[in-house]
Amino acid sequence: MLCTWARDHRVGGVGVDLSTVFTDAAVARSVELGVSDRVTFVQGDAATYVEEYDGGPVDVASCLGATWVGGGVLGTIDLLARVLRPGGLVLVGEPFWTTVPETEEAVRGAHARSVDDFATLPALVRSFGDHGWDLVQMVLADPDDWDHYAAAQWLSTRRWLDAHPGHELWQEMRDELDEAAYRHVTFTRPALGWGVFALLQR
Repeated sequence: MLCTWARDHRVGGVGVDLSTVFTDAAVARSVELGVSDRVTFVQGDAATYVEEYDGGPVDVASCLGATWVGGGVLGTIDLLARVLRPGGLVLVGEPFWTTVPETEEAVRGAHARSVDDFATLPALVRSFGDHGWDLVQMVLADPDDWDHYAAAQWLSTRRWLDAHPGHELWQEMRDELDEAAYRHVTFTRPALGWGVFALLQR
């Protein structure tokens, strides 16, 4: 995403991720798009990076799909706000319940540890305002978006299995793929939504 923004909007930025796989891929993508002089990728913990950041305020601070870095969505908003210039924009990507599961199996099937892991969309939106932020834009995934996202993971897993038949994680990954599509159509797709929310501090 950062590489695409750098290409399309002529901006610069820093991306932080725990995974060297993702940071290495991002570096390669920056070279491919001709923006490696404007973007930097750091392997590490985002919370620690923000706490130690000394590069000056930024126009946009984002965390899409990893709000555990701040202990939840509101903690992550607070974390991002530390590096934001006055009037800057926070972007958070967060799941929400479209239908609250009624059984433990349904909760686990939707990739949650408990029903309290996510809010409903109205409760999530309300929490932004209660926390002192105005929601100024949002983009919500529809079921087809979820299908494309999940299916891309299934394909990647299958290709990995084909390429690594002797790997120590092969059986674990095989077991995951065996259940992934069923779990998606049974639990995730009916109950879980996902959105990106753009916020301005009041």
